Amino acid sequence: MTWRCTGIRWSGGRPAVGWIADGRGERTSPLRYGAALAFAARGERRCLGVRRAGKRTPCPAGAAVPAAAGNAQCPECARLDRSFSVAADTNAGDPRPYRVYLAWFGPGLAKVGITAEERGAARLLEQGAVAWAWLGRGPLMAGRRAEELLRTALGVPDRIPYARKRAVRSRLPAAGDRAHAVAALHAEAAALEGWPQSLERLPCEVVDHAAVFGLDGLPDPARVVTAMAPGGAVAGRLAAAAGPDLHFSDGLVLDTRLLAGWELVPAGGRSTDVPAVAVPSESGARQDGLF
Repeated sequence: MTWRCTGIRWSGGRPAVGWIADGRGERTSPLRYGAALAFAARGERRCLGVRRAGKRTPCPAGAAVPAAAGNAQCPECARLDRSFSVAADTNAGDPRPYRVYLAWFGPGLAKVGITAEERGAARLLEQGAVAWAWLGRGPLMAGRRAEELLRTALGVPDRIPYARKRAVRSRLPAAGDRAHAVAALHAEAAALEGWPQSLERLPCEVVDHAAVFGLDGLPDPARVVTAMAPGGAVAGRLAAAAGPDLHFSDGLVLDTRLLAGWELVPAGGRSTDVPAVAVPSESGARQDGLF
């Protein structure tokens, strides 16, 4: 029975590595900051299929996935996934209540988004939001209209590349300053005209994830893994986890989306020997895409 990694999972506000095996369902392995990690990829990276309504349907072809791809899905499974995606605007009839949020990742790095109310703060943890607050709640399309209104009025983007988020995590302002930044944007948003009438406004209650992510004393990012490979190993002491990223005490950063689809085995006694790129102090914050 082969258990394949599904990447990082935020369960109960804590990080864990997810696993899936055909016929055996899914499980997780909790992560602990300060613990030593050493694992290697075995075999070939495979498509994880389609996840819908909390259940995963295996890829019928068991297709191979490129090692450097940010998504562990073959083109057909990715197409099916997006056909039921709120983010891709292909599921506009979703009857669930939604929440509009304001997420802050560092100085000058803020965005507005929406998430299903039943998911709580999971989306904010998955994105690596250091501080955040709810803005409103209501039907999906009202939330989407508010999202677009606020993006334009506040001058914030619809996405922030992870390279920019990583570049500032080790040099964040104090908690009080983070809360002030979120509160100021929340007040600016609340004062805008044109909010959808069916959207309930929510008061500003700032939540800070720095302690949950383990960002206190985080080293500057030095190298970022660009791909796993058969037999390639990652080893080090886990310092923090934010969004999909694992930060190691030596400055190595691993986006766990690159682990999804691989069978991982213990690699005790080995050192890291997978492709990685150095993170320049300035240009690392300007890259687009996965890295």
